[in-house]
Amino acid sequence: MRQTDPMSRRTILKLAGATGAATLVAGCNGGPGDEDEEEDPAEPDDPDEEDPAEEDDPDEETEPDDDEADGDEEPIDPETEIMLDGETQAWMGVEPDEIADEENPTLTLQGGESYEITWENADGANHNIEIWDDDDEVVDDYETEIMDEEGETQTLEIDEVTDEMTQYVCEPHSTTMIGDIEVVEGENGEDEDAADDENGENGNGDEENGNGDEENGNGDENGENGNGNGDDENGNDEN
Repeated sequence: MRQTDPMSRRTILKLAGATGAATLVAGCNGGPGDEDEEEDPAEPDDPDEEDPAEEDDPDEETEPDDDEADGDEEPIDPETEIMLDGETQAWMGVEPDEIADEENPTLTLQGGESYEITWENADGANHNIEIWDDDDEVVDDYETEIMDEEGETQTLEIDEVTDEMTQYVCEPHSTTMIGDIEVVEGENGEDEDAADDENGENGNGDEENGNGDEENGNGDENGENGNGNGDDENGNDEN
């Protein structure tokens, strides 16, 4: 006798296929939607919103310009000897401290003062030192002879600093060994003005003395008149 199968193989396969198709459809419909809901698109930047990093810091100090710093430099004391090393690539500052270890340092000098600049040949090449004006001419024969002995020194004595002095130079290496000279008003200029004022006061004193001499002259005249009157009186007595 043949047994009745409540659910045939064909029926089971149909049910399984239908279930898989339904699952696939549900997955396709729900996937993109879920991604859209999960992803949060970046909001565009507000162009009017300022970046805190770009805001000015009120505590930030503004550094002075190089020109302003240069203008505030104090002149080198005339009693201080200026020392330099002479090398082909540049002059090197040695003394005083404000120019130490600087290449072609600016020499700030007081007008009207005298200075000594001593330099040492540091590489055995041909070097000398000269003081130039704006026209690249030597000022008042302030120059030394060329020498090439390493370790040897030369000293250039400047009797009086003037405004026309603008550069110190090594003539054989004038493109690399060249530094600026800045001349500032010296104390001597103020002293000369004060001396002129004092001389003016002395001149007034001389005038006063002159007036005194005139007064004395008037006294002499009075004395002569007195003597004359006395003689006349004596003459009357004799008569």
